[in-house]
Formats: sequence, C-alpha cells, structure tokens
Amino acid sequence: MVLSNTHINLTKKCDEKRSVMRNLGENPTLLKQQKKLRNLIIGVDEKIPLENGRSIKGIYFDNAATTAPFKSVLKAIQEFAPWYSSVGRGKGYKSVRSTEIIERTRLNVLNFVGGKADQHTVIFTKNSTESMNLLSHILHQSTIKRYILLSEMEHISNDLPWREYFEVEYITVNHDGQISLEDLKVKLKALKGQVALVSITGASNVTGCINPIYEAAELTHRFGAKIHIDAAQFIPHESIQMVRLNEMENIDFLSFTGHKLYAPFGTAVLIGAIEEFKDAKPLQKGGGTTQVAIKSFVQWNKAPERFEGGTPNVMGIVALNAAIRTLQQNNMEMIIEYEKHLINYAIVQLRTIDGLKLFCALNNNLPQVSVFSFTIDGLHHQDIAHILAREFGISVRSGFFCAYSYVQKLLQISDEMIDEVRKDTSIPSPGLVRISLSFYNTFAEVNQLVEAIQLITCNKEYYTKKYENEPKGICGIQSYKL
Repeated sequence: MVLSNTHINLTKKCDEKRSVMRNLGENPTLLKQQKKLRNLIIGVDEKIPLENGRSIKGIYFDNAATTAPFKSVLKAIQEFAPWYSSVGRGKGYKSVRSTEIIERTRLNVLNFVGGKADQHTVIFTKNSTESMNLLSHILHQSTIKRYILLSEMEHISNDLPWREYFEVEYITVNHDGQISLEDLKVKLKALKGQVALVSITGASNVTGCINPIYEAAELTHRFGAKIHIDAAQFIPHESIQMVRLNEMENIDFLSFTGHKLYAPFGTAVLIGAIEEFKDAKPLQKGGGTTQVAIKSFVQWNKAPERFEGGTPNVMGIVALNAAIRTLQQNNMEMIIEYEKHLINYAIVQLRTIDGLKLFCALNNNLPQVSVFSFTIDGLHHQDIAHILAREFGISVRSGFFCAYSYVQKLLQISDEMIDEVRKDTSIPSPGLVRISLSFYNTFAEVNQLVEAIQLITCNKEYYTKKYENEPKGICGIQSYKL
C-alpha cells in the first residue's frame, strides 16, 4: 500500500468529520491571551524527527507525565547560580542568601495553596512519591489507628506507601468518574474511628475527573479522621485552598511536585500542620536533621528541617518558587478557563470518530482537568502512541499510567489476565492512550491530533501492518532512530 495514496483517500473519507471541527469556532479573547502564555514555555516550537526522515514542529500532549520549564524558571536559576552556596549554619553572604530563598519559597508555596504560615509548614522533597512515603512514615508514628482510605483511581505512589504500615480500604469510584462520597461515608462509619487518614487524588491522572475534595474533607473530619490530597495532577490546572471558611472543609495534608508545574528540577512538597510533624522521627536521618547527635543521645531538629536530610536541592527550590510566581503573575483563573475550553473542544472533536471510546469526566458534564484517555477498536494502545509520535510528531502516553487498578476497572480486565500479561511479556498488554493538555497547547494542535487520529482509524490495516513488530508487552519500549 502506498502511503501518499492512502492519505488522499483518507481525506475524502474524513471530510464530513473535519467540517464539524471547523464549524465550532474559537474564543478570540482567550486565544490572544494564550499566545502570550505559550511564549512563557521553553521548547514549544522545537522540531522533532519523523519516521520518514523529515523534521516538524513537535506537539506535546504528555503534560500529565511532566511539563517543560517556564522561561522564567530557567532565568531564575541562571540569576541565582552565582549566589549558590551551602545552606543552614553557614554565615557567609552566599549561604545566608541561599537559606533565605528556601524560607521565602516555603512562604510562597503556602500562599499559593491557601495555607497559613502560623499553622502550616512546607517540607521539601524530591517528588510526590517521596512526599507520600514520608507522610506514611510520619503518620504511623503518631497514631494507633489502623486504616487508610484510598480511592480506586489512585496512582500507585498514593497507594503502595500506605500498605507498609496500615490496612488499606478502597473508596469506590462512581460511573461518573468521581469518588463515591456515599461509599466514603459507609466506610468511615463501618470502621468506627479507626481511620487515620483519607488520601485521595485531587484529579484522576487517567480521566482528568476532579474529585469533590472539600466535601470529602468535611465528611472525613465529621468521623474524626484527617485528609491528604495528592495534588500532583490537580494543582497545575486548578486553584486550591487548604484553609476554608468552613473549617470542616480544611485540607490537613497536601502534596505536589514541581516537575508537573513547569519547574522540572527535582523538587516537590509535603504540607501539613506544624503540630502534625513535631514528634515523628525523620525518614532520612543524617545531616541537617539534628541539633546535636553524640553517642549517648540525639536531639532532632524541628520540622521542616528534621525531615529534609542532607544538602537540599536549592536550585530545584528556586525553580519551584519561580514557577509559582509566574503562574500567580499570569492570572490562574484565565489559565483555568482556557484549558477548560481546550479540553472541551478536543473531546467534542474526538467523539465524532467511529470506534474511538473516551474515558473522561465530560461524558457526564462533570468538572475535569485537561486530561483524558481513549481506546480505538482494532488498534493496540502502544501502536497508537508510536504512530502519533513517528508519523505525526505528536507525543502522548499509553499504558496504565501507574494507576493499574483504575485502568483495570475501566477496561474490565480480570486479575488473571493481568497476571498472565505480567508473566509473559510477549502477550499484548491492555491499556489506554492518554492526552494531557496545558495552557500553552493550541486549538490548532488539537485539530492536528484529531486529523491524525482520523487518518489512523480510516487506515487501520496499513498502520497495523507497518507497526506489527513493535513491542506490545506490559513494559514495551521502542527507541527512536536519531
């Protein structure tokens, strides 16, 4: 089959579907503001190689995995680099300046999430995974309660750390894609005060569905438990307030990472009430965690320093601070509005494609961040991702997205099938294709995605044959020819 002829035929077959896309229109005010925002990001116009040897401007739709840095972030690092030094007890000017940027960033983080400096502390970690492992380590020292409640949609970083110290129960996810508040209530009531923590994601990294976090907090507190929100997928797209007018809706613990917030330099945070951290021993013991340590006794530092063992990632903290300031200076509410228009636009277009099944909150008119997943009848998810990347220069993600149990539920896969695929990597692994958009992505890029998927679905036989030898096991990875 000749590819050029295939494209000519596909254009005729897909004309009707494309006309739907063209007739939707775009908001000119938002588009004007978005052009300014797009210019804030490094690398959006870089060219990437295709399978045919050409290079084109790449389209990045994998923001839920990680984001490119703001230009302001790189500038802040470059400007601070001459003043970098060891922090803590150093008395030199550079040491003092480095220490000050760390403490100033703690305050800026608290302001960003609606916390209070006299109530909360910010512990710097290297990523959200470390934040949740640290919280699990701290909590098991301070409570005799045995249970942690998680939702079925959690990333394994908000699942596995809790299994080490606690018994875990899972809150059902409704058909609409949100956690079931009714099931949360039933479980809290049934466990009779034995729940130490409810830990849920603010937004699914699979469907983008936004959970009712404040309603969940109110319910959790009513039964004497605390709540942690994994905001890694939530905070790049939505505002959050840890302290609410209704104190029953307060968020007790919050974690998120810089690399999903346009500061990919290895820094994340765990935030909680100062009181919650005062008695626990650190997870990582060593330099910076003690006031004194001799053979006969150890005196631990106060939080947050107690939990930040070793030399801190000052450059990563500088980067996070710059990213937060950039978001604050560029109207977060406008960013939220633009992304909602963009995600809705994408979903409306993709719904017109035969054989494509969407997994997203907008199926039920519920709030969601700019993340969704899909499958296409007759095409393996890894093949779709390969084709989009190599034929069209569009970067997406495929698989389970570390939310194994949730994808298993969405695809109605048995435990036996998962085990079979795990044991034999030659068996094609089930999974989804994920699109995750950001404010710097454009309507034109969404149009290109839709047209690419239309071409793929209209020509399954050609692409299936071309990519039949690609790895499709649970860990299948294919390298690029560079």
